[in-house]
Amino acid sequence: MRNREINLQFLHRIRHATGLVMMGMAAISLLVGGCQKEEKTKTPQTPTVEVVAVVQKDVPVYVEWVGALDGSINAVIRPQVTGYLISQNYREGEQVKKGRILFEIDPRTFQAALNQAKAQLSQQKARHDTSKANLARIKPLAEKNAVSQKDLDDAVGAELSARASVEAGQAAVDEAQLNLGFTRIASPVDGIAGIAKTQLGNLVSPSMQEELTSVSTVDPIKVYINISEQEYLKSVASGNKAEQMPLQLILANGSVYPHEGRFALVDRQVDPTTGTLKVGALFPNKDNLLRPGQYGRIRAMMQVKKGALLIPQRAVTEMQGKYLVAVVKADNTVDVRPVQAGERIGGDWLIDKGLQPGEQVVAEGTQKVRPGMTVIPKPFSPSAKMAPSAPAEKR
Repeated sequence: MRNREINLQFLHRIRHATGLVMMGMAAISLLVGGCQKEEKTKTPQTPTVEVVAVVQKDVPVYVEWVGALDGSINAVIRPQVTGYLISQNYREGEQVKKGRILFEIDPRTFQAALNQAKAQLSQQKARHDTSKANLARIKPLAEKNAVSQKDLDDAVGAELSARASVEAGQAAVDEAQLNLGFTRIASPVDGIAGIAKTQLGNLVSPSMQEELTSVSTVDPIKVYINISEQEYLKSVASGNKAEQMPLQLILANGSVYPHEGRFALVDRQVDPTTGTLKVGALFPNKDNLLRPGQYGRIRAMMQVKKGALLIPQRAVTEMQGKYLVAVVKADNTVDVRPVQAGERIGGDWLIDKGLQPGEQVVAEGTQKVRPGMTVIPKPFSPSAKMAPSAPAEKR
């Protein structure tokens, strides 16, 4: 009996504890549900965005290409005779005039060949003089039939042969004289002489692979660019006279070369591997600042867009090839519109379609907005890191 009473008391305590636990869990559920309901009833905070007005003005549209600089004339200096190099008569990198002697080859062998050719010419002239004298004596005798016709023919043939020998001897002298002159290697053009690619004492010849040096005329200097076939056809269709178009040259350090250039030549064919056409421009270069091998950007103004619309590039969002702009309307609600973007101008973008002058577009905070959302607009404060405005560049 006593054990039964103990078991009943134990079961009663367990039921009481279980009831307390269930009541606690119910209270917690009520508190959590109330908190969640309270959170759901909170009003979302209105985002603040920075807006800028759409600007309308006339904008010059530029196009740019990467250009490679080269001399207007590049003379490769090679030896025309074989011999040992005995002299270098210029300072590498200096300006030289046409006719300036740059190198000298040992001339002794060629002087000896010239002397020998002159001696042979003298012998041939002497033989020619003798044959002329013989012909002069035989002609009167032949007229009187004092000698045979064969003797006359022999005399005429001998004179002609001697005359030909003299002409051949004179040609040999001229050749030897040329070869002797080739031992003094002169610059064929005015320009800047490059670094010598051979040393004194080396045996040089016309068959050697490397040249002695090069001389480049750099005033004016050429700048070669490659334009696409579409650009070429568009330029021709527009009727613009390319040779009258002023060109700017932007150097590698970002500075603008102070002198304008002009287009000067167009290659005869389009490169089938790249689909581009090589075009050359000339720039004055009196101070020799520009050198062959440099790179720069050629900028040309193609047109002036009247009443173009401008907004910051950061206000434009590109998604899958489409351009979107968030416009804040008069009631501070957002309208996300597709626009047709044109050329870029530094930190701005030309908009061809989709906006009106004076409309407010979101320039900072575009990631916060959704169509129809209400926002708090404030004026856009451009960052100091933004690129400054520049002439329009075609993409």
